[in-house]
Amino acid sequence: MRSIIWLLQKIFKFLFVVQLLGVSLVYAGAKQTVNIAYLTQEQKAPPPLSNLDAFIKDKGVLGVGLAIADNNTTGQFTGQQFVLKKVIVPLDGNVVDTFNKDIVDQYPYVVVNLPAEALNKIADLPAAKQKLLFDVATVDDALRNEQCRNNVLYLLPNRAMRTDALAQYMMKKRWNKWFLVVGATEEDRLFAAALKRAAKRFGMKIVEEKTWEHTYDARRTAQSDVAVFTQVDDYDVLVVADEQGQFGEYLEYRTWNARPVIGTQGLIATAWHRTHEQWGAVQIQNRFKEQAGRWMEEQDYAAYLAVRAIGEAATRTKSNDMSQLKEYILSDAFALQGYKGNPLSFRSWDGQLRQPVLLAAARSMVAVAPIEGFLHPKTELDTLGYDQPESTCKWSK
Repeated sequence: MRSIIWLLQKIFKFLFVVQLLGVSLVYAGAKQTVNIAYLTQEQKAPPPLSNLDAFIKDKGVLGVGLAIADNNTTGQFTGQQFVLKKVIVPLDGNVVDTFNKDIVDQYPYVVVNLPAEALNKIADLPAAKQKLLFDVATVDDALRNEQCRNNVLYLLPNRAMRTDALAQYMMKKRWNKWFLVVGATEEDRLFAAALKRAAKRFGMKIVEEKTWEHTYDARRTAQSDVAVFTQVDDYDVLVVADEQGQFGEYLEYRTWNARPVIGTQGLIATAWHRTHEQWGAVQIQNRFKEQAGRWMEEQDYAAYLAVRAIGEAATRTKSNDMSQLKEYILSDAFALQGYKGNPLSFRSWDGQLRQPVLLAAARSMVAVAPIEGFLHPKTELDTLGYDQPESTCKWSK
């Protein structure tokens, strides 16, 4: 009798295992595939401004690789597989032709690491209208306003978000008298315009504004130019707009009066920084550095978030359909963990990722904006950048 019971138990266990194995095989065979493309173009190395900062040619691509691995870890339990195609256009190649040839047919989600002009060319293609593009390279305010496209989501904080973050911290410190120094490039003028907007918004006063027209030779600048240049009426902080880093690094410790430097140099506002260690950031910093052999840069972080946003939406909706994922991503239910304390989400009126902005010096994290005390009826993150009533973007979901 015992032998019969034992035999029956073995048979039942065997049938149960066979049934589970059969279910697993069917499930594995029916995995839902989410196809993602990463599109960028080779860059010509600019003239070196310093031997300390080597040119990094692969910003972004390592971020998507890390995120795909994270997505597929989750996908093992949700029956989803995330497939990444990396498309790197040669320096003399045509981005539009490459997009039409290598991406159009199979990839509904495209992480785009290109300058603003090239991004808009891609977004305006008839074939791109049914795709969702994730911009991980630009900071232009115009792209989030009058030039916005309803098939593009923007991952990096724009200039308005960055300058608002700086202005909030200056308001907390009561450093409300600014001396603004602007470089000669168009990007510098755009950053200066964002600084002026932030100053007006938070009650800062620009007591002096000058355009840097001196030499970019470090030795001469250190000896004489900065001291003479900065002999102006009293101010609390020197605010610099020098996105290329041509002269801003020479200003600290060389001004006529002892004043802190903020803006594009000194205390900067950024999406990511190597000194950031809170909220689990050490974990992703170490993972990235082990893989890449360098620190994570802003574009790496933005590319990581783009792919993780796709993964989060696919997991929650249990779908790979672009329209469903886009609707979820722009809904109030969407929340993306970004190692910065607050969950990240996209603004439904312009596609900008709302997120905390880090305020960092060269070797320390100083603060994280929005600064405590700045309130908003929906989320304090919308105190940074263009809120819905201010936006001139005309696209909808």
